[in-house]
Amino acid sequence: MVKQHIAKIPTRGEDTQKGDFGHVFVLAGSAGMTGAAYLTSQAAIRSGSGLVTCGIPKSLNLVMEAKLTEVMTLPLPEAKGQALCFAALEKIVSFSEKINSLAVGPGISRNKDTGKLVREVIKKVNRPLVLDADGIVSIVGKCDLLQKRKAPTILTPHPGEMARLLGKATEFVQAARVKLAKDFAKKHKVVLVLKGYRTIVASPKGEIYLNETGNSGMSTAGVGDVLTGMIASFVGQGIEAYSAAVIGTYLHGKAGDLASRDKGQFGMIASDLLEKLPEAIIEEV
Repeated sequence: MVKQHIAKIPTRGEDTQKGDFGHVFVLAGSAGMTGAAYLTSQAAIRSGSGLVTCGIPKSLNLVMEAKLTEVMTLPLPEAKGQALCFAALEKIVSFSEKINSLAVGPGISRNKDTGKLVREVIKKVNRPLVLDADGIVSIVGKCDLLQKRKAPTILTPHPGEMARLLGKATEFVQAARVKLAKDFAKKHKVVLVLKGYRTIVASPKGEIYLNETGNSGMSTAGVGDVLTGMIASFVGQGIEAYSAAVIGTYLHGKAGDLASRDKGQFGMIASDLLEKLPEAIIEEV
């Protein structure tokens, strides 16, 4: 069944504190890709999370502390090339005991040791997970890991990443977007957000949502990282995974439309969406 915009962001009571609105743990970034970690983390805090921590290779920690004001950082062991390494696993698993959701992948690199780390995090961290970008690449040929998870899992591939998961050409994916998204979500027991024109959200139960917000100005670096942070924020606030993905996708496009109105589609950049998120959310609460 195809649905349009569903679910609303829950209203907030007056007698609350930051711990009531979820703690998101972002594992992202590597040399040359600190912007991805910034955008994902900032999107999570802008989307209502009470707490956000960015896990980053230790040599990049000072950079991220300068870039992020409201977001905390967690310096982690790294491999050559300033990317997270497998030795970070124990610290990540331990820290994850106090979080509500996890976002993994933006700018995390395709270092083999980092990929091994990501796969073990998928296995051992029993928290709702949003997997994006290089995190998705790390499970190519190993999608069986997803079926074994007990906590909700959300994947956010663009068509090229989806093609890699399926071992097909991008053109194959684009020719049958709805069917492939629905089949993958059901087979692997995940929520799948297949990005692109009219982004598709598919649930493990066979539900399908076609998004109608957004514009071509969003075809620019970092916009997908913003979506990852938003979805991780909403699921971390206790919203069911499919609804969190739908809400995040809808509001992401809406923020893009607001940015386009003010900046124009040629000049808008990913951080413009961050600035428009509060305005986009106000109309939906």
